[in-house]
Amino acid sequence: MRNALTNCRRVVVKIGTSSLIHESGRVNLQAIDRLAYALAAMSNAGSEVVLVTSGAIGVGLAAQHLTSRPAAIAEQQALAAIGQSSLMRLYGERFTDYGASIAQLLLTHDVFDYPASRRHVLDTIDALLARRVIPIINENDSVATDELDHKTTFGDNDQLSALVATSIEADLLIVLSDIEGLFDRNPKQHPNAALIPTVAAPAELAQARATGAGSRFGTGGMVTKLKAASAMMAAGKQMVLCSGADPRIVLKVVAGADVGTWFGKEEAQ
Repeated sequence: MRNALTNCRRVVVKIGTSSLIHESGRVNLQAIDRLAYALAAMSNAGSEVVLVTSGAIGVGLAAQHLTSRPAAIAEQQALAAIGQSSLMRLYGERFTDYGASIAQLLLTHDVFDYPASRRHVLDTIDALLARRVIPIINENDSVATDELDHKTTFGDNDQLSALVATSIEADLLIVLSDIEGLFDRNPKQHPNAALIPTVAAPAELAQARATGAGSRFGTGGMVTKLKAASAMMAAGKQMVLCSGADPRIVLKVVAGADVGTWFGKEEAQ
């Protein structure tokens, strides 16, 4: 058991599509409910909480009764617009059930590239947190695209969550994923793979990245999570990577429980 994070004033929680959408393609309503419960409990206990969520396209697919993601960018962006609306409706219902207020922010990389817009969005987040409102942030997938001449995309929401966390000087970033943490080898291929409980120093993180420990496939894989951890550690902050199968795990994290992989945290003596 690690020490409880008594000085953890601001927390950013990132949840991936795999935690919000069943393998069948249907929305995981239980996960959304448990996430709302946990974040509302954290907010009620005095923490300032920000949620970075994926899932807009996944929810859009479910809403349109589609089983595969279309190849055309315009079709994907249309699904993102449909899904984002439905996702926020679900969040609104569940957070309201637990007495928490939420607000939506849809961002592109340009917002952080330009000092004026960056300052405005950070001021908005500060104002929301001062009112005990939980900002729910996602990339504006209906606008952002790699095909534009200027940089609009973050690449993935792991990078977005780390950028938000470091920009608002959050004490902790919790990344909820479809994997329990960082392993010494790919657990999908090696049943005896061992979980790495703590990566305390940048040198240890560099070694993990060099050996490809726990490497994953697809967007939002282990590579992007290690990049997020690197950004947090460089800012002198902490990140926890853990399973999002039951989002209530975030309550264990802030209590200092031995779950997932902790980046940038020394073990208690």
